[in-house]
Amino acid sequence: MTGPQRYGRSDAELAVLPIGLAAGSFAGQVVVISGAGTGIGRACAHWFARLGADVVLCGRNADRLVAAAAAVSAHGGRVMVQAMTIRDPEAVAVLFARIWAEWGRVDVLVNNAGGQFPQAAIDFSAKGWNAVIDTNLNGPFWMMQAAARGWRDHQRGGAIVNVVAGVTRGMPGVAHTCAARAGVIHLSKTVAVEWAPLGIRINCVAPGVIASEGMNAYPPAVQAAFAGTNTMKRFGEVEEIADAIVFLAGAGFMTGEVLTIDGGQQLWGDQWTIPRPDYFGGPA
Repeated sequence: MTGPQRYGRSDAELAVLPIGLAAGSFAGQVVVISGAGTGIGRACAHWFARLGADVVLCGRNADRLVAAAAAVSAHGGRVMVQAMTIRDPEAVAVLFARIWAEWGRVDVLVNNAGGQFPQAAIDFSAKGWNAVIDTNLNGPFWMMQAAARGWRDHQRGGAIVNVVAGVTRGMPGVAHTCAARAGVIHLSKTVAVEWAPLGIRINCVAPGVIASEGMNAYPPAVQAAFAGTNTMKRFGEVEEIADAIVFLAGAGFMTGEVLTIDGGQQLWGDQWTIPRPDYFGGPA
């Protein structure tokens, strides 16, 4: 009997894979990354550190954050770790107060933390719905607001990149996260206007199916079908999303946009996170 599929990249791979920006692009900057212990967040930590930034890694799993910090610190910059949940606005406020007090600046926020579970929407409980909305919509807002308040109070601008997952056509089985991510997209577009006078830019990256640890939340049959749900017939890699995030973090004349990186899944493909009903052609 084989074990679970391995998804994502190792720290050794993330330390040497090529990056799309020039060395030193974020030298002297401080980048805050939520959900930094695994997957896209961990890849971003490597990318920004390799490009010269000091990085702040936050998330709920302290052990994963410490392991990520040990790997990322090999690139030479400072690394700060804060175990917390973005669902708690007080914990978010403590995080940003600590960064400003210890490092004196914040330049970029990568809002990557999130989570969901596959289930038919008709069966959602109030607790399950609220948990996903709290993690994937409320939490990102608390992070955005705290970053913006810090920039306003210190009279300097900054950049936010929100990771929203591709929700262009919806995704059966995760209606709760689709609702939350769509909310983050239009929240981002709205505050991109409101906060423009403060010198703050906000953009979103919408990944498709990415080879990361999050894939293990889905049944094996669903995992096996995922790679065939886009025109390229493969999983995206975490470094392909990290490339987009560092680009948006430094794209000085870009705000309020959503950059979709999904192998063409928004154009073609039938993606279910739960078994597909016979009505639509049988199980995924």
